[in-house]
Amino acid sequence: MVIYRVRPGDSIYAVSRLYGVPAQRIIDDNQIADPQQLVVGQALVLMTDSVRHTVGSGQSLYIIAGLYQITVDQLLAANPQITDPSRIQAGQVLTIPVTSQKLGSMLVNGYALPTISPPTLSRTLPYLSFLSLFSYQATAEGGLTPIEDGAAISAARGARTAPMMVLTNMRPQGGFSSEIANAVLNDMQVQDTLLNNVVQTLQQKNYYGLNIDFEYVYSRDREAYNSFLQKTVSRLHPLGFIVSTSLAPKLSADQAGLLYEAHDYPAHGELADYVILMTYEWGYTYGPARPVAPLNLVEQVVRYAVTAIPPQKILMGIPNYGYDWTLPFVQGSAARPLTNPGAVELAARVGARILFDEEAQSPHFDYFSPDGRKHTVWFEDARSIRAKLELSHRYGLGGVSYWTINSFFSQNWLVLSSLFDVTRLL
Repeated sequence: MVIYRVRPGDSIYAVSRLYGVPAQRIIDDNQIADPQQLVVGQALVLMTDSVRHTVGSGQSLYIIAGLYQITVDQLLAANPQITDPSRIQAGQVLTIPVTSQKLGSMLVNGYALPTISPPTLSRTLPYLSFLSLFSYQATAEGGLTPIEDGAAISAARGARTAPMMVLTNMRPQGGFSSEIANAVLNDMQVQDTLLNNVVQTLQQKNYYGLNIDFEYVYSRDREAYNSFLQKTVSRLHPLGFIVSTSLAPKLSADQAGLLYEAHDYPAHGELADYVILMTYEWGYTYGPARPVAPLNLVEQVVRYAVTAIPPQKILMGIPNYGYDWTLPFVQGSAARPLTNPGAVELAARVGARILFDEEAQSPHFDYFSPDGRKHTVWFEDARSIRAKLELSHRYGLGGVSYWTINSFFSQNWLVLSSLFDVTRLL
């Protein structure tokens, strides 16, 4: 696999000839809407085992190996015609191996809303260990607001992907409710009713386990949440179900804020089978323009998390979307969500050049709308995905988790499957 950055004057035809990858495959693999209009700075995934390099004046094998981040020995093995490594000539064509050994295997979770299309689900399931269907909403009385999940569960099991029931403290009209969490976490009878309903759903729907995503829990309910998690695990493990939880992206144990304070990393790390770090939404709908999941900040969360939770239990969150902000930012204004392929299509349509922030490891671009207002777009591409996957590997994490898989992003799955084998649990 090669991740190629589009340069001025590039075309699908030229890239196809240079790398020996059929033009139609480049178009399909990168979900290119208009093959006649590549965007300068756009990342293209090229599925090839090798590329050809024409030796330039003054280039040595050492220099060429460095350009492609391989060793001289690898370069010599791919070019047995070289008899004297010290004597290569300008104009000589070398084969550059680009297929590297996989980094290992990992668990991959994908959150899906009930509205996911069957074709998108079918295309994505081969890359998933878990399919987490979002969400059953707990009521203050211990009831559950159901979702239409039968077809997705069936499809998941047919693809050897473990379906996970997701339990949230969301209101029917949307948004997480501190009050619902408070009612559930502090009333034993409500908990018993809720867990009875959860067990019934798990068994009747043929789920593999439960993911608890309680957010904006009052800080005073921290220990009550820990106790509820212990009670849930004690109830579900003997029945053969696993339990995972979703945790806010904390930088320290004592991080202040309603989103963070009740999420006890050490307790969840001890009790749950897996924890999902929600490492996204630095750039969010109602906030100022910034990367959604800047790698430098994601790493700060991971660095703390591995001190409190066994790394093999951690699934690091990755966003599958971007945002388009209108500038200047006004408090209360909303950014427009975009799919990652949709962001590139927008750049092509407005004639923008895609830039890449090295610190955040995130692509972005600016443009002006017809009304003369400036816009900034941050999104994910093959480069940012690779950086996040490699970060997960460096810290020895159990895997990654995507929010959400409702939009198919081909580059992501090509990069992931090139770097890792997906662990199957069924």
